[in-house]
Amino acid sequence: MQDLSFLDLPDSFFADGAWRTPSSDRILHIADPSTGELLGRIRACAPADVDLAAAAAARAFPGWAQTPSATRAAHLRAFSDGLRRHGDTLIALMMRNGGKPRPEAETDLGDAIATFDYYAGLADGLDAQQDQPVHHAGGLHVGRVRSEPIGPVGLIVPWNFPLVTSAWKIAPALAAGCTLVLKTSEITPFLELVYARIAQEAGLPPGVFNLVTGTADVRMAMTASRHFRKVSFTGSNQIGARVMQAVADRCLPVALELGGKSPIVVTADCDLDLAVDCIAAGIFYNAGQMCSATSRLIVEHSIEPQLIEALRIRAESIRPGSPFEAGTGMGPITHHAQFDRVAGFLNGAARDGLDCIAGGRVAEGGGYFVPPTIYRNVPRDNAIWREEIFGPVLATTTFETDDEAIEKANDSNYALVASVVCGDPARAKWFADRIPAGQVWVNTPQIVYPDSAWGGFKASGVGRELGPWGLSSFLGVKHVTAPANEV
Repeated sequence: MQDLSFLDLPDSFFADGAWRTPSSDRILHIADPSTGELLGRIRACAPADVDLAAAAAARAFPGWAQTPSATRAAHLRAFSDGLRRHGDTLIALMMRNGGKPRPEAETDLGDAIATFDYYAGLADGLDAQQDQPVHHAGGLHVGRVRSEPIGPVGLIVPWNFPLVTSAWKIAPALAAGCTLVLKTSEITPFLELVYARIAQEAGLPPGVFNLVTGTADVRMAMTASRHFRKVSFTGSNQIGARVMQAVADRCLPVALELGGKSPIVVTADCDLDLAVDCIAAGIFYNAGQMCSATSRLIVEHSIEPQLIEALRIRAESIRPGSPFEAGTGMGPITHHAQFDRVAGFLNGAARDGLDCIAGGRVAEGGGYFVPPTIYRNVPRDNAIWREEIFGPVLATTTFETDDEAIEKANDSNYALVASVVCGDPARAKWFADRIPAGQVWVNTPQIVYPDSAWGGFKASGVGRELGPWGLSSFLGVKHVTAPANEV
């Protein structure tokens, strides 16, 4: 059963195990992106509320860090059970607040559940891995190696995948023994509020999980708090740079999952239907609002006309619309400012005279709808080719030699992900090994498993999430050395 009480919630601040009323009088008005109309109201926190939440996390840290890892694992499984229990509500909120069609909302829910289950499994064995021996100097000394939680952490999440990106941070942090404060997106806050409810239902000790809402002043307070021993941020490069600058004076560890302008390389010997599937999913899923969007198509010249025509047909078959309307193939852009940004890129492409073979104009009306858009043979110095748009906009070009394809694929400030569609496995491997990206998909649409690694090279971020790397990012290594005869 759907519980949409969070759409008008006065107590939108969770700290030290209790719901609280933020000390700010500011109200965030959240729109339904399918209509542009008011969806709900939520009260924003103030910097003082961040201080209260961070202090609660600091007080709770010693006890949570000493909690047996198997007990922490049980709490993580309670989170996955809570996600299942609130599944109908979360799907409805993703559709209403995020504009996601139901299949995409269901996928997000499944990914979040799988993340908590995965890290519960890793947490189960953490205590058994402690005190690994190291023999020094021919046995004169013996070392013990321990992995210990780094402390209270601040987590800042984005609006495009709020349920999933929150899980990617919350689950490994709790598994490691860290306490946390989560700052929700001001665009899609309702989903993360359910995490606080689940923490309460799961009996998590007070102060282990805390949540604040708000905008830039709250984010700044998060990065300024001296209670945190790490800050993890997912979002734009512009804000990521500010986060890094804010924690630099304290030399804190920082994790940044930032932008992308990722390539998809398609060779002449590919399965054409598979190529169309991979290209369309990589740029039109979630209305292109993905840091991993493969928004630059680099196709072997000999099949370009055939592939472009197939893509045009596919793009024109995808109908943007409300997630609640039958036949909707793609939802709206999630918020008005991003809609205006995407529209600005389309207007610029029209001024530049780019060859638009599909879409190219935003829909008029109440919702934030942008049609699947494809620009053919885009110059490499054009903004459509070089800048992250965060919308359903594909730029294409061609190549004659494999070295040319690699040069074009790697000519970007970003290096988050890449895709390769190629009939020859050895050739596909050659491409994948020469593109400096955090994850490369070969002959498959994008899929991210909890036990894979997530993060990028170049300007796409610092550090890795998911897999054992995500857990280790919240752990510090302690080495204890003593004379062998005292062990």
